[in-house]
Amino acid sequence: MRILITSGGTTENIDQVRGITNFATGSLGKLIAERFLLANHEVILLAGRGALLPKPHPQLTVLTITDVADLLAATTKWTPQADIFIHSMAVSDYTPVYMTDFDTVAASSNLQEFLAKSNTEDKIASQSDYQVLFLKKTPKVITSIKRHNPNIILFGFKLLVDVSKEHLISVARSALTQNQADYVLANDLTEITATMHHGLLISQNPKDAIIEAYTKLDIADLIVRKSEETYDQHHTRHNR
Repeated sequence: MRILITSGGTTENIDQVRGITNFATGSLGKLIAERFLLANHEVILLAGRGALLPKPHPQLTVLTITDVADLLAATTKWTPQADIFIHSMAVSDYTPVYMTDFDTVAASSNLQEFLAKSNTEDKIASQSDYQVLFLKKTPKVITSIKRHNPNIILFGFKLLVDVSKEHLISVARSALTQNQADYVLANDLTEITATMHHGLLISQNPKDAIIEAYTKLDIADLIVRKSEETYDQHHTRHNR
């Protein structure tokens, strides 16, 4: 199988020296890639800048991803060529539009004007005590995956913070439907530590049992196993 994995985080540039990013390390994506390679599958890893990477391997291709636009271009290219898509990357929800000093914004009679502006400086001046940064929502990459390849087996991830198990499952089931995913790995930030990573693998089929895992290695191995099982089931049906 050919496996497409996104890992780490994206960075949205404010100017040429500053950006908005997140704290994702790509440690889980790295481990998932390593377990697929160990099972003799081909892996294409779309990794954010600074993400942890597996050691070089003849069946591994690593492509560096900077921002959401970069990720969209890469997934558009590679999704049609893949059998499995593991979307574990922490993708930026917003991207900068324009940054200016607070006094300029306060003096404006129409804040809409700033949404049509853009910064042209390589480095925005930092003399002002306060700056205002206008942001706009980025497109959801995962919602485009099945359009590029309706037959791909899609794993999404849903991270919430300090919620009940019932709420986490409910949100994950909504994500399954919205994104046309085959599986969603739901987790709570309060249950992720250096040694533990509690995850719930939830299937598109409501009759399937929810499978729990308690470490990153368990999650990686579970995703490899379910990928192989689902791929075999799909091909068995198509070959009948």
